[in-house]
Amino acid sequence: MRIHLLSVGRRMPDWVQAGYDDYARRLPSECKLRLVEIEPGQRGRGNVERARRAEAERLLKAVPKRAAVIALDERGEAWSTAQLASELRGWLAGGRDLALLVGGADGLDSECLTRAERRWSLSSLTFPHQLVRVILAEQIYRAWSLVNGHPYHRA
Repeated sequence: MRIHLLSVGRRMPDWVQAGYDDYARRLPSECKLRLVEIEPGQRGRGNVERARRAEAERLLKAVPKRAAVIALDERGEAWSTAQLASELRGWLAGGRDLALLVGGADGLDSECLTRAERRWSLSSLTFPHQLVRVILAEQIYRAWSLVNGHPYHRA
């Protein structure tokens, strides 16, 4: 199974790339994490919706065929680490690739939310979309370590 992290934004600060790379590199090939950066829509006065729609088109075009789609959304389900590990176990057993959709500064367009099979909220806190990449990579690694009895997770 491959996990495709489809994330709006390019040219991230070095610390974002380093944090993401550190955790993504730790995952084994059976649970490979692949980042796909999506070009942000052009923003300006009064065209946030148009920018979000353009991002949605690019995000949905990047979803691999037959992949399960999960949208990162503040109104989504909040999972504990144990729940995420259980979800990961199911995804691994199902054998389908997984596409995680991460919007830009203004979130995801409704078309992405409609296309998603599930919605996942990382927290009731608001995170910068750049930081979400690092959090997702770490949490996926943590869930994998829990599923596999690896000592990284010490709850």
